[in-house]
Order: sequence, then C-alpha cells, then structure tokens
Amino acid sequence: MRRTLVIGNWKMNGSKEANANLVSAIVAEAGSVTDTDMALCPSFVYLSDIAKAVEGTNVSVGSQDVSVHLEGAYTGEVSASMLLDCSCKYAIVGHSERRQYHGESNLLVAQKALTAYKSGLTAVICLGETLSERESGQVEAIIGEQLQAVQSVMGADAIAKSVIAYEPVWAIGTGLTATPEQAQEVHQFIRSRLSVNAEKVSILYGGSVKSANAAELFAQKDIDGALVGGASLNAKEFIGIAAAG
Repeated sequence: MRRTLVIGNWKMNGSKEANANLVSAIVAEAGSVTDTDMALCPSFVYLSDIAKAVEGTNVSVGSQDVSVHLEGAYTGEVSASMLLDCSCKYAIVGHSERRQYHGESNLLVAQKALTAYKSGLTAVICLGETLSERESGQVEAIIGEQLQAVQSVMGADAIAKSVIAYEPVWAIGTGLTATPEQAQEVHQFIRSRLSVNAEKVSILYGGSVKSANAAELFAQKDIDGALVGGASLNAKEFIGIAAAG
C-alpha cells in the first residue's frame, strides 16, 4: 500500500533565523503524524542546516532541483553527490517554474530525473498544464508528452522508484485549486500510462494545497499526497496537510 507523502517546497524563501523557527515548529508536531512521510525542500544554501535540524525525526530533506551533470565546469550547478552529502533523500525535477523561467525541456527534465535515480536520490518528477492548455482540451496531450519523455529516458523500473507530482500550472500560487475530481482524473490518467509497476508509484498533487482541502484531495484513489508550496512556510498548515493523510 502506498503511504501518503507530503513534501514542502520552500522555493526561494527563508533565512537562517526564519528557517530555524519554522523547522523547529514543524519538528515539534511531526511526531504526532504517523501515517504520512514528510520532507522539506529549502534553498540549496540551507540544506545542511535543515538536515541537521530534522536529524533523528520523521522528516526528510530534499532539494528543489539537481544538475544533470555529475561534476565538472558547470558554474552554479549543484550535483546529486553534493545533495547526498547534505543528507538529501528527494530531488524535485521539472517544476513548472524551472520549465517556464529556465527553459527546461521535457528531455532535460527526464535526464535530471535519471541522474537523480542513478545517484541514489528519489526524483520527484513534476508534470502539469497551463490554463490555456486545459481550456483548449490539451491536458492529456501535454501530460502525456511530459511523461513519455521520462519513460523513454528512465524506463519503468526507475520510474517505479521515483515520485510523480501533478501540478496544474494554473493552480500554483494563484489560490486556485483543481477540484478533487479534476485532480483525480489526471492522476488516474498518469497511472494508466505507467503500465508496469503503476500501483507502486506515488503520485502527488501540487497546486494551492492547504490544510482545508488536503483531506478531500487525499481521499481520491490515485492521489497519494501533496507537493506543497506556500502553505509549507507555515508550520501549522504543513502539519495540518500531513495529518490529513
């Protein structure tokens, strides 16, 4: 049976003081959440601090990205081995903001996911459509293209050891949320395309998830947790979402 997984993506937010206060508040309540796996993904520069703060707890650490390169003259890149040195368990790849602002292609996202997997990290592979793509009836075509790239590069066995996050771009940071039925429809479509080991793959929903809507989302058959943005910067909200699992 798939366990609920809730990952907090802090994006480019935080400071040493703010992070210390936030993670302290999360850790203080995390022990009461027994049926959900949790992880926090701070900015690269704070990974070691957060890893130390959650050591010995039921909260893991992940990164917001990973380089496709293993090492070398790639200024500004952060390799999988460096992330492992910082006690990372997860690495988010293909977040819509990386695709939009940094021009990451489906192929590059797939290659990053493979690099993470081969290095011993659990890739959290983000898929999602824009509002115009949804309104023009292209949801399955767009998601299918993004997923096919990953399948072609990684293969079924590697994907089975990864996590997929469906994040409708139109619902990220907008306050809009796909209805549980809309989210379930896409999650079901993704799982139907996985074929081999489909039932083993955790598929998370991301897009304005809050403690108020988490339980209804998690009640859907194919929604296994959440990739949480803004709400993960609030300890009460983050724990409330995790507890809903």
